[in-house]
Amino acid sequence: MFWKRVSVVELDPAEVHALVARGEVKLVDVREASEHHAERIDGAVCMPLSRFDPAALPGDAAVVVFHCLSGRRSATAAMQCQRAGIAAVRNMRGGIAAWKAAGLPTRRG
Repeated sequence: MFWKRVSVVELDPAEVHALVARGEVKLVDVREASEHHAERIDGAVCMPLSRFDPAALPGDAAVVVFHCLSGRRSATAAMQCQRAGIAAVRNMRGGIAAWKAAGLPTRRG
C-alpha cells in the first residue's frame, strides 16, 4: 500500500500558550490517562494515543494542537489525523517537557 508522505506543522510551547490563551486552538494530550492526571496543561483534553481515533476529536475548535511528554506520540496522532483527511492539526514541539522548560504552568494531581 502506498502512503502519502505527511508533514506535520510544529509549534513551540510559547506559540501554543498564546493560542490557547486566545481560545484559538484545542489542546489535546495524547499521553495515557495516568500521565495526564499526574501532571497536565490546564484545558488540555486527554485522548491517549493507545486508543486514539481521529474521528473522535473535539469539534469545538478550528485547530487542534497535540502534545505528549516529548512530542513523538503527539506527532504520530497528528499524522494519523492528516492521513484521515483532517488537516487542521498541529504538534507542540518538545511536548510538556518543553512547556515546563519554557517556564509555563502545569497542574498536578
